[in-house]
Amino acid sequence: MLGPVILAASRSDRMRRLISAAPVTKQVVDRFIPGETVDDIVPIVEELTAGGLELTMDVVGEDITTPEQAAAARDAYLALIDRLAELELGERVEMSVKLSMFGQALPSPTTALIEGPSGPAPTFQGGHELALANVRPVVEAAAAIGTTVTLDAEDHTTLDSMFAIHEELRKDFPQTGCVIQAYLFRTEADARRLAESGSRVRLVKGAYKEPAEVAYQQKHEIDKAYVRILRTLMEGEGYPMIGSHDPRLISIAQELARKAGRKLDEYEFQMLYGIRSDEHLRLAAEGHRMRVYTAYGTDWYGYFMRRLAEKPANLRFFARSMLTRG
Repeated sequence: MLGPVILAASRSDRMRRLISAAPVTKQVVDRFIPGETVDDIVPIVEELTAGGLELTMDVVGEDITTPEQAAAARDAYLALIDRLAELELGERVEMSVKLSMFGQALPSPTTALIEGPSGPAPTFQGGHELALANVRPVVEAAAAIGTTVTLDAEDHTTLDSMFAIHEELRKDFPQTGCVIQAYLFRTEADARRLAESGSRVRLVKGAYKEPAEVAYQQKHEIDKAYVRILRTLMEGEGYPMIGSHDPRLISIAQELARKAGRKLDEYEFQMLYGIRSDEHLRLAAEGHRMRVYTAYGTDWYGYFMRRLAEKPANLRFFARSMLTRG
Protein backbone atom coordinates (compact mmCIF):
# COMPACT_ATOMS: atom_id res chain seq x y z
CA MET A 1 0.00 0.00 0.00
CA LEU A 2 2.19 2.84 -1.28
CA GLY A 3 -0.62 5.39 -1.41
CA PRO A 4 -0.54 6.30 2.32
CA VAL A 5 3.26 6.54 2.23
CA ILE A 6 3.15 8.95 -0.70
CA LEU A 7 0.43 11.03 0.95
CA ALA A 8 2.58 11.29 4.08
CA ALA A 9 5.49 12.40 1.87
CA SER A 10 3.28 15.13 0.42
CA ARG A 11 3.46 16.85 3.83
CA SER A 12 7.23 16.41 4.23
CA ASP A 13 9.45 19.43 3.62
CA ARG A 14 12.45 17.12 3.24
CA MET A 15 10.74 15.10 0.51
CA ARG A 16 9.58 18.29 -1.16
CA ARG A 17 13.18 19.50 -1.41
CA LEU A 18 14.45 16.13 -2.62
CA ILE A 19 11.83 15.65 -5.33
CA SER A 20 11.87 19.26 -6.44
CA ALA A 21 15.62 19.08 -6.94
CA ALA A 22 15.51 15.92 -9.09
CA PRO A 23 16.36 16.86 -12.72
CA VAL A 24 13.60 14.66 -14.11
CA THR A 25 10.86 16.05 -11.91
CA LYS A 26 9.82 18.91 -14.19
CA GLN A 27 9.42 16.56 -17.15
CA VAL A 28 7.07 14.34 -15.14
CA VAL A 29 5.22 17.19 -13.43
CA ASP A 30 4.46 18.67 -16.86
CA ARG A 31 2.35 15.59 -17.58
CA PHE A 32 -0.13 16.70 -14.89
CA ILE A 33 0.54 20.45 -14.59
CA PRO A 34 1.13 21.94 -18.06
CA GLY A 35 2.17 25.43 -17.02
CA GLU A 36 3.00 27.90 -14.29
CA THR A 37 1.23 31.06 -15.50
CA VAL A 38 -1.99 32.08 -17.20
CA ASP A 39 0.00 32.74 -20.37
CA ASP A 40 1.40 29.19 -20.24
CA ILE A 41 -2.04 27.67 -19.93
CA VAL A 42 -3.94 29.62 -22.60
CA PRO A 43 -2.79 27.39 -25.52
CA ILE A 44 -3.87 24.30 -23.54
CA VAL A 45 -7.29 25.81 -22.86
CA GLU A 46 -7.75 26.71 -26.52
CA GLU A 47 -6.62 23.29 -27.72
CA LEU A 48 -8.88 21.32 -25.38
CA THR A 49 -11.97 23.44 -25.94
CA ALA A 50 -11.42 23.28 -29.71
CA GLY A 51 -11.47 19.49 -29.35
CA GLY A 52 -14.97 19.53 -27.84
CA LEU A 53 -13.89 19.34 -24.21
CA GLU A 54 -14.74 21.55 -21.28
CA LEU A 55 -12.36 22.43 -18.44
CA THR A 56 -12.19 23.19 -14.77
CA MET A 57 -9.10 25.21 -13.85
CA ASP A 58 -7.17 24.88 -10.60
CA VAL A 59 -4.46 27.33 -9.56
CA VAL A 60 -2.37 24.97 -7.43
CA GLY A 61 -1.18 25.88 -3.95
CA GLU A 62 -2.35 24.99 -0.46
CA ASP A 63 0.40 25.98 1.98
CA ILE A 64 -1.01 29.40 2.79
CA THR A 65 0.44 30.91 5.97
CA THR A 66 -0.55 34.60 5.77
CA PRO A 67 -3.63 36.64 4.82
CA GLU A 68 -1.52 38.28 2.11
CA GLN A 69 -0.90 34.90 0.45
CA ALA A 70 -4.62 34.15 0.61
CA ALA A 71 -5.37 37.48 -1.09
CA ALA A 72 -2.77 36.68 -3.76
CA ALA A 73 -4.52 33.36 -4.43
CA ARG A 74 -7.81 35.20 -4.86
CA ASP A 75 -6.17 37.62 -7.27
CA ALA A 76 -4.65 34.77 -9.29
CA TYR A 77 -8.14 33.39 -9.90
CA LEU A 78 -9.47 36.83 -10.79
CA ALA A 79 -6.67 37.19 -13.35
CA LEU A 80 -7.62 33.81 -14.82
CA ILE A 81 -11.25 34.90 -15.12
CA ASP A 82 -10.19 38.11 -16.88
CA ARG A 83 -8.26 36.06 -19.43
CA LEU A 84 -11.18 33.67 -19.99
CA ALA A 85 -13.40 36.68 -20.62
CA GLU A 86 -10.96 37.92 -23.27
CA LEU A 87 -11.00 34.48 -24.91
CA GLU A 88 -14.81 34.33 -24.71
CA LEU A 89 -14.56 30.90 -23.10
CA GLY A 90 -16.56 31.56 -19.95
CA GLU A 91 -19.23 29.03 -20.83
CA ARG A 92 -16.66 26.27 -21.49
CA VAL A 93 -14.33 26.71 -18.52
CA GLU A 94 -15.14 26.78 -14.83
CA MET A 95 -12.85 27.10 -11.78
CA SER A 96 -12.04 24.68 -8.96
CA VAL A 97 -10.80 26.21 -5.71
CA LYS A 98 -9.39 24.84 -2.48
CA LEU A 99 -10.52 26.98 0.42
CA SER A 100 -7.20 26.38 2.19
CA MET A 101 -5.71 28.62 -0.53
CA PHE A 102 -8.12 31.38 0.47
CA GLY A 103 -7.11 31.33 4.13
CA GLN A 104 -9.43 28.70 5.60
CA ALA A 105 -6.74 27.24 7.89
CA LEU A 106 -5.32 30.55 9.12
CA PRO A 107 -5.68 31.49 12.78
CA SER A 108 -7.89 34.44 13.59
CA PRO A 109 -8.90 36.25 16.78
CA THR A 110 -12.49 36.26 15.59
CA THR A 111 -15.09 33.54 15.68
CA ALA A 112 -17.63 33.27 12.88
CA LEU A 113 -21.07 31.78 13.35
CA ILE A 114 -22.30 30.48 10.00
CA GLU A 115 -25.45 28.48 9.44
CA GLY A 116 -24.39 24.88 8.79
CA PRO A 117 -25.74 22.45 6.19
CA SER A 118 -27.91 20.65 8.75
CA GLY A 119 -28.71 20.71 12.44
CA PRO A 120 -27.56 23.45 14.82
CA ALA A 121 -25.32 26.11 13.36
CA PRO A 122 -21.69 25.18 14.09
CA THR A 123 -19.14 27.67 15.34
CA PHE A 124 -16.12 28.08 13.06
CA GLN A 125 -12.88 29.55 14.27
CA GLY A 126 -9.82 30.62 12.37
CA GLY A 127 -9.88 31.48 8.71
CA HIS A 128 -13.40 30.36 7.81
CA GLU A 129 -14.72 33.88 7.38
CA LEU A 130 -11.53 34.99 5.62
CA ALA A 131 -11.91 32.17 3.11
CA LEU A 132 -15.55 33.12 2.50
CA ALA A 133 -14.59 36.76 2.00
CA ASN A 134 -11.83 35.83 -0.46
CA VAL A 135 -13.78 33.29 -2.49
CA ARG A 136 -16.93 35.38 -2.90
CA PRO A 137 -15.43 37.87 -5.42
CA VAL A 138 -14.10 34.92 -7.45
CA VAL A 139 -17.58 33.38 -7.57
CA GLU A 140 -19.08 36.77 -8.49
CA ALA A 141 -16.55 37.33 -11.29
CA ALA A 142 -17.07 33.82 -12.63
CA ALA A 143 -20.83 34.34 -12.77
CA ALA A 144 -20.32 37.60 -14.64
CA ILE A 145 -18.63 35.76 -17.56
CA GLY A 146 -21.15 32.90 -17.60
CA THR A 147 -19.32 30.27 -15.62
CA THR A 148 -19.06 29.04 -12.05
CA VAL A 149 -16.82 27.73 -9.28
CA THR A 150 -16.59 24.33 -7.60
CA LEU A 151 -15.27 24.09 -4.04
CA ASP A 152 -12.80 21.22 -3.84
CA ALA A 153 -12.91 18.89 -0.85
CA GLU A 154 -9.81 18.63 1.30
CA ASP A 155 -9.15 16.59 4.43
CA HIS A 156 -12.13 15.68 6.63
CA THR A 157 -11.43 18.35 9.27
CA THR A 158 -12.19 21.11 6.74
CA LEU A 159 -15.47 19.81 5.38
CA ASP A 160 -18.03 21.37 7.74
CA SER A 161 -16.52 24.76 6.96
CA MET A 162 -16.47 24.02 3.22
CA PHE A 163 -20.12 22.92 3.18
CA ALA A 164 -21.17 26.00 5.17
CA ILE A 165 -19.37 28.29 2.71
CA HIS A 166 -20.94 26.36 -0.17
CA GLU A 167 -24.41 26.88 1.28
CA GLU A 168 -23.74 30.56 1.89
CA LEU A 169 -22.51 31.15 -1.67
CA ARG A 170 -25.46 29.30 -3.20
CA LYS A 171 -27.86 31.85 -1.72
CA ASP A 172 -26.69 34.29 -4.41
CA PHE A 173 -24.99 31.88 -6.84
CA PRO A 174 -26.95 28.61 -6.82
CA GLN A 175 -24.75 27.13 -9.55
CA THR A 176 -21.76 26.98 -7.16
CA GLY A 177 -20.55 23.38 -6.96
CA CYS A 178 -18.82 21.28 -4.36
CA VAL A 179 -16.88 18.03 -4.14
CA ILE A 180 -17.61 14.96 -2.03
CA GLN A 181 -15.29 12.02 -1.39
CA ALA A 182 -16.52 8.43 -1.52
CA TYR A 183 -14.02 7.08 0.99
CA LEU A 184 -15.43 9.10 3.90
CA PHE A 185 -18.15 7.49 6.02
CA ARG A 186 -20.08 10.77 6.20
CA THR A 187 -20.40 11.19 2.45
CA GLU A 188 -23.54 9.11 1.86
CA ALA A 189 -25.46 11.46 4.16
CA ASP A 190 -23.86 14.51 2.54
CA ALA A 191 -24.86 13.18 -0.90
CA ARG A 192 -28.51 12.73 0.10
CA ARG A 193 -28.65 16.31 1.37
CA LEU A 194 -26.93 17.76 -1.69
CA ALA A 195 -29.00 15.71 -4.14
CA GLU A 196 -32.19 17.08 -2.62
CA SER A 197 -30.95 20.67 -2.82
CA GLY A 198 -30.21 20.53 -6.54
CA SER A 199 -26.48 21.19 -6.19
CA ARG A 200 -23.72 20.61 -8.71
CA VAL A 201 -21.71 17.82 -7.06
CA ARG A 202 -18.43 16.25 -8.15
CA LEU A 203 -17.95 12.77 -6.73
CA VAL A 204 -14.36 11.53 -6.35
CA LYS A 205 -12.86 8.60 -4.48
CA GLY A 206 -10.65 10.79 -2.26
CA ALA A 207 -6.93 11.57 -2.26
CA TYR A 208 -5.99 12.55 1.30
CA LYS A 209 -4.58 10.33 4.03
CA GLU A 210 -7.56 9.79 6.35
CA PRO A 211 -7.76 7.64 9.51
CA ALA A 212 -9.77 4.43 9.69
CA GLU A 213 -12.14 6.15 12.13
CA VAL A 214 -13.55 8.35 9.37
CA ALA A 215 -12.77 6.65 6.05
CA TYR A 216 -12.75 3.32 4.24
CA GLN A 217 -9.22 2.03 3.76
CA GLN A 218 -9.73 -0.76 1.20
CA LYS A 219 -10.22 -0.12 -2.51
CA HIS A 220 -13.19 -2.48 -2.84
CA GLU A 221 -14.97 -0.70 0.01
CA ILE A 222 -14.34 2.69 -1.56
CA ASP A 223 -15.57 1.49 -4.95
CA LYS A 224 -18.81 0.13 -3.46
CA ALA A 225 -19.38 3.38 -1.59
CA TYR A 226 -18.74 5.32 -4.80
CA VAL A 227 -21.48 3.40 -6.61
CA ARG A 228 -23.98 3.84 -3.75
CA ILE A 229 -23.33 7.57 -3.61
CA LEU A 230 -23.44 7.95 -7.38
CA ARG A 231 -26.85 6.24 -7.47
CA THR A 232 -28.10 8.77 -4.91
CA LEU A 233 -26.85 11.67 -7.01
CA MET A 234 -28.25 10.32 -10.27
CA GLU A 235 -31.67 9.75 -8.70
CA GLY A 236 -31.67 13.18 -7.05
CA GLU A 237 -32.41 16.72 -8.20
CA GLY A 238 -28.85 17.92 -8.63
CA TYR A 239 -26.22 17.82 -11.35
CA PRO A 240 -23.75 14.94 -10.86
CA MET A 241 -20.14 15.30 -11.97
CA ILE A 242 -18.38 11.93 -12.13
CA GLY A 243 -14.74 12.37 -11.17
CA SER A 244 -13.12 9.06 -12.09
CA HIS A 245 -10.78 7.43 -14.59
CA ASP A 246 -11.97 3.92 -13.70
CA PRO A 247 -13.53 2.29 -16.82
CA ARG A 248 -15.83 0.16 -14.69
CA LEU A 249 -17.16 3.14 -12.74
CA ILE A 250 -17.64 5.11 -15.94
CA SER A 251 -19.76 2.28 -17.37
CA ILE A 252 -21.75 2.07 -14.14
CA ALA A 253 -22.31 5.83 -14.22
CA GLN A 254 -23.70 5.62 -17.75
CA GLU A 255 -26.07 2.83 -16.73
CA LEU A 256 -27.23 4.67 -13.60
CA ALA A 257 -27.86 7.80 -15.67
CA ARG A 258 -29.89 5.78 -18.18
CA LYS A 259 -32.00 4.19 -15.42
CA ALA A 260 -32.57 7.61 -13.84
CA GLY A 261 -33.78 8.98 -17.17
CA ARG A 262 -31.04 11.59 -17.41
CA LYS A 263 -30.15 13.18 -20.73
CA LEU A 264 -26.51 13.52 -21.75
CA ASP A 265 -26.42 17.18 -20.71
CA GLU A 266 -27.80 16.43 -17.23
CA TYR A 267 -24.52 15.07 -15.86
CA GLU A 268 -20.87 15.11 -16.84
CA PHE A 269 -17.61 13.24 -16.57
CA GLN A 270 -14.47 14.82 -15.19
CA MET A 271 -10.91 13.53 -15.53
CA LEU A 272 -7.48 14.91 -14.81
CA TYR A 273 -5.34 16.54 -17.44
CA GLY A 274 -2.68 14.09 -18.59
CA ILE A 275 -4.53 10.90 -17.62
CA ARG A 276 -6.49 8.82 -20.16
CA SER A 277 -6.63 11.65 -22.69
CA ASP A 278 -7.99 9.30 -25.38
CA GLU A 279 -10.92 8.54 -23.10
CA HIS A 280 -11.62 12.27 -22.75
CA LEU A 281 -12.06 12.51 -26.50
CA ARG A 282 -14.04 9.27 -26.78
CA LEU A 283 -16.64 10.35 -24.24
CA ALA A 284 -16.95 13.80 -25.82
CA ALA A 285 -17.40 12.21 -29.26
CA GLU A 286 -20.25 10.11 -27.87
CA GLY A 287 -22.05 13.30 -26.85
CA HIS A 288 -21.16 13.30 -23.15
CA ARG A 289 -20.10 16.44 -21.39
CA MET A 290 -16.44 15.78 -20.62
CA ARG A 291 -14.57 18.23 -18.41
CA VAL A 292 -10.79 18.11 -17.96
CA TYR A 293 -9.46 19.12 -14.54
CA THR A 294 -6.43 21.25 -15.48
CA ALA A 295 -4.07 22.62 -12.85
CA TYR A 296 -1.34 25.20 -13.24
CA GLY A 297 0.96 27.24 -11.03
CA THR A 298 4.30 27.12 -9.27
CA ASP A 299 3.25 25.52 -5.98
CA TRP A 300 2.67 22.11 -7.54
CA TYR A 301 4.14 19.70 -4.99
CA GLY A 302 1.07 18.67 -2.96
CA TYR A 303 -1.10 18.30 -6.06
CA PHE A 304 1.59 16.26 -7.84
CA MET A 305 2.10 13.87 -4.91
CA ARG A 306 -1.63 13.14 -4.64
CA ARG A 307 -1.69 12.25 -8.33
CA LEU A 308 1.09 9.73 -7.67
CA ALA A 309 -0.78 8.31 -4.67
CA GLU A 310 -4.07 7.90 -6.53
CA LYS A 311 -2.84 5.36 -9.05
CA PRO A 312 0.16 3.00 -9.04
CA ALA A 313 0.68 3.60 -12.76
CA ASN A 314 1.43 7.26 -12.06
CA LEU A 315 4.10 6.28 -9.54
CA ARG A 316 5.62 3.75 -11.94
CA PHE A 317 5.72 6.44 -14.64
CA PHE A 318 7.60 8.79 -12.30
CA ALA A 319 10.04 6.12 -11.06
CA ARG A 320 10.73 4.86 -14.59
CA SER A 321 11.40 8.40 -15.80
CA MET A 322 13.82 9.07 -12.94
CA LEU A 323 15.71 5.84 -13.59
CA THR A 324 15.82 6.40 -17.33
CA ARG A 325 17.10 9.94 -17.02
CA GLY A 326 19.51 8.88 -14.28
